[in-house]
Amino acid sequence: MRETRYIRAITEALSEEMARDEDVFIIGEDVGVPGGAFSATKGLLETYGERRVKDTPISESAIVGLAIGAAVQGLRPVAEIMFADFLAVCMDQIVNQLAKSRYMFGGMYKLPVVIRTPCGGGLNAGPQHSQCLESWFAHVPGLKVVMPATPYDVKGLLKSAVRDDNPVLFLENKALYALKGEIPDGEYLVPIGKAEVKRTGKDVTVVATSRMVHQALEGAKTLSKEGIDVEVIDLRTITPLDKETIFDSVGKTSKLVVAHEAVKAFGIGAEIAAMVCEEMFDRLKAPVARVGAPFVPVPFNLENLYLPNSDDVVKAVRRVMKY
Repeated sequence: MRETRYIRAITEALSEEMARDEDVFIIGEDVGVPGGAFSATKGLLETYGERRVKDTPISESAIVGLAIGAAVQGLRPVAEIMFADFLAVCMDQIVNQLAKSRYMFGGMYKLPVVIRTPCGGGLNAGPQHSQCLESWFAHVPGLKVVMPATPYDVKGLLKSAVRDDNPVLFLENKALYALKGEIPDGEYLVPIGKAEVKRTGKDVTVVATSRMVHQALEGAKTLSKEGIDVEVIDLRTITPLDKETIFDSVGKTSKLVVAHEAVKAFGIGAEIAAMVCEEMFDRLKAPVARVGAPFVPVPFNLENLYLPNSDDVVKAVRRVMKY
């Protein structure tokens, strides 16, 4: 094992997959000479050349449209959208074309498209550069939505995404790019659609995504001093959703908190809460609690008050533990 940063784990995954398969190529704004807005593609142009690392005009619809056409012709594009907020610009290409084409043509074509994009706050980038919009795309049949929280997972999941024959939206939280963690020296993959228990516990289950996994783990340490044993599940993949891991944990603890950085209203936490209430209501000993951001645009100057954190997780756990 060796230590590396989250952002460099992304670079390694892309380079390894490009070396393994000549059909893999990268497109996006500034992915070439600048190495990407956050340096995720740094050095790849020098290694693989302009044919496989393509800078594009500022046109997200064109980027995704090109990726769709290339995939239908047998290539495996990895498209970078500079900020997840800009997915709104290419919504038609993603939702009406990319997600549906394989279904509409009866499996005649494969759509091995990965759309990488940084999401989330923490950099005071303002309301149009700081959103978490995963629930939009989890609602669309035909798309896989991935949100890795650690350097190990981001590398293993990205490699799996590149090899997948279906479109994958790969959401990387900007606040995690500098995070350090251990990864193996050799080849490895992390399966899409499988959550991971990051911390075992017996009193309450906390299901978290992306940056909130670390906030949940920090909150669990605080709560352990109060005698509350928290189990933390890193969802890793939003869709397909790993119901089995969630159900196994809730079946053990009988209490559930769901934590994500996106606004709490209408988020993935609501889906998980509804799913658990529908299918194992008799096992719950307390109402499901959700942790998320308030229903307002991401503020520039009050971001530290807007973003959910470990204190919010602690308060939610204490609330369900009263029952």
